[in-house]
Amino acid sequence: MRIAERLQKPSPSFSFEFFPPRTEAGLQNLLSTLRDLKELDPTFVSVTFGAGGSLHQSTAELTGKIKREIGIEAMAHLTCMGHKEDALARMLDEFAEAGIDNVLALRGDRPDPAADPALRVNNPSAVQPDAFSYASELVRFIRQDRKRWPFCLGGACYPEGHIECPSREQDLRHLAEKVEAGTEFLITQLFFDNAFYFDFVQRAQAARVRIPIVPGIMPITSFEQVERFTRLCGATIPMRLRLQLERYQHDPEAILELGVAHATVQCMELLSRGAPGIHFFTLNKSRATRMILTALRSLPT
Repeated sequence: MRIAERLQKPSPSFSFEFFPPRTEAGLQNLLSTLRDLKELDPTFVSVTFGAGGSLHQSTAELTGKIKREIGIEAMAHLTCMGHKEDALARMLDEFAEAGIDNVLALRGDRPDPAADPALRVNNPSAVQPDAFSYASELVRFIRQDRKRWPFCLGGACYPEGHIECPSREQDLRHLAEKVEAGTEFLITQLFFDNAFYFDFVQRAQAARVRIPIVPGIMPITSFEQVERFTRLCGATIPMRLRLQLERYQHDPEAILELGVAHATVQCMELLSRGAPGIHFFTLNKSRATRMILTALRSLPT
């Protein structure tokens, strides 16, 4: 299944994102979570790109396993920052051999050899000028050989602007380049205020970005965790929600209920106003996502 084609259908898409576990126990927990969520009939799941050489299985292996053994359409993430063409070609060939049809083409985190000299030894391409630096470069590289790599390509976008970009206008120009290179659908960075999504979609359409833009939603299950994530990506927590989170920060169950309630309301508005679906950042857990999706599917159509 090509995800871009599925997103053109009138019924909303619901999808989940997972990361490769580092241990056998983590793998078994993930597979159990996937089997738990399969009965919710997700459109697809995505597997983030593992780095650091500490993975139990590669992204290609895990994505292929999910598709073959669990029976859910699976999309592999691929980051290009610091990689050269030959390394990326090998990974793309692995995806193709694993039967993967969909790839999320990403830049990835920028390496910092100055802060970590080991990067110069363990990842020489991180400081070499012929390594890839932008997702648009990765998309163009993949599109050079559609017969060898006939993937449906997705990309990331940032309703509040990329944290490293000096302006939202410049960020949108970069996005338009990525779409022009061959990206077929987009998944947003997490956000907690829907106004950012709707404004972003309007600005994207004005910039001739006319492909599906799926909102990415992360149910809040931990006060410390959401604080850390928002610092890293620059997402804004609305003041009213922040005050509630601070009030219950030492009560995990109350935080979960608050996070589920907020995400459910978010999703209801997003779908009612035309979003093509919802992509849930699960953090390899199923409880919050199951609660939200069950609530959404119980609504009258």
